[in-house]
Amino acid sequence: MIKIIVASKNPVKIKAVKNGFEKMFPNQDFKFISVSVPSGVADQPLSNNETFRGAKNRADNASKEIKDAHFYCGIEGGIEPMDNEMEAFAWVVVKSADTYGKSRTATFFIPKQVVKLIKEGKELGDADDIVFNRNNSKQENGAVGILTGNITDRTKYYTEAVILALIPFKNVDLY
Repeated sequence: MIKIIVASKNPVKIKAVKNGFEKMFPNQDFKFISVSVPSGVADQPLSNNETFRGAKNRADNASKEIKDAHFYCGIEGGIEPMDNEMEAFAWVVVKSADTYGKSRTATFFIPKQVVKLIKEGKELGDADDIVFNRNNSKQENGAVGILTGNITDRTKYYTEAVILALIPFKNVDLY
């Protein structure tokens, strides 16, 4: 049984990690454990680099909290200004004893009303809840789900990045 630690209690992130591992390694048996650990970055990371650091810190901190797992997965959502707009994305970092797998999700641009609230100090999820009259959307379909009419929800969005972060573990001889 392969033990995987998900560095989050968010059900969306847990399901994305589970989906990614099961798709990449369909003949394996897994045990998934979630743990809440600090990201070491702002609650709302405001750059690509800060978001990446948050995901890596989560994976590293989970490995300090629970020592005997095969993999540790950190997912961090972030935003970054681009010209007069703001893009949203997430980083996924998967850590094993001697390797890091890393991937970034696709990027999408945030509506102006949401950007305005973020610039006033709100996190993306809280701003989405205000603009779209939702409650705790970041633990459900998230901004990407709201904006695509759930064609791509937050779980699907993260799952693809988890799969890409697992490439070094599926192709060990190449990495």
